[in-house]
Amino acid sequence: MKKLSVAFAVLCASFMAVNTACSSGETDELGAALNMKVSDKDNTLTRKEKKNGWTLLWDGQTTEGWRGAKLPNFPERGWRIEDGILKVEAANGAESGNGGDIVTDRNYHNFILKVDFKITEGANSGIKYFVDPDMNQGEGSAIGCEFQILDDLRHPDAKLGVKGNRTLASLYDLIPAPEDKPFDIHEWNTALVYVQDNHVEHWLNGVKMVEYERNTQEWNALVAYSKYKNWPDFGNRDGRILLQDHGNEVWFKNIKIKELQ
Repeated sequence: MKKLSVAFAVLCASFMAVNTACSSGETDELGAALNMKVSDKDNTLTRKEKKNGWTLLWDGQTTEGWRGAKLPNFPERGWRIEDGILKVEAANGAESGNGGDIVTDRNYHNFILKVDFKITEGANSGIKYFVDPDMNQGEGSAIGCEFQILDDLRHPDAKLGVKGNRTLASLYDLIPAPEDKPFDIHEWNTALVYVQDNHVEHWLNGVKMVEYERNTQEWNALVAYSKYKNWPDFGNRDGRILLQDHGNEVWFKNIKIKELQ
């Protein structure tokens, strides 16, 4: 077990070296997404966003476009829409312990996803992508790559895993985000996930947190040392986007996506 832990730590460290390095220049699409002025009104798009191909994944009023990850319809409990905010209701802090996760109606391939979120003290949640709802029909959350949402100071999951790979903005249980990150628990924060073929990035409030290449030998080795080791081809296929119910109160709004070629 000690040898496995050491090997896993080495793999994490190799990814961290990529994560903290300065990019020679972001893609035009990503740079535009990071710098684009957003609407002053929640859950709406500016004329420029519409022109540039952005669409709302959530309209701010209904459950259209979403369903339970393990249900044919939207959950009847555990989630509520209030004043343009999609809220996960507090329960017992268990994974899918209330209404369960929700997923988009369809899969996505290349995209830029932006989500505004706000958490309560001690909360745990996540934004997942490449999700196949049929992969795990048992207890717990649906399986997919996860942009971790967490109160690092108060939730015990922050101290589990390897080298902080379960902290806020990390690729959950795989690649840690830096300890120093731009985040205010009392304010709205913005998560961004950029996917271009096998290249994936996590951004938090305009700062890059994680960068990786999937469908590589190094990626498959990293997965083999994680909690996802028993899920075939984990992270290497397209899938749905998911918002997680982890039994804590978390708020979402301004959920939007731009599909890329």
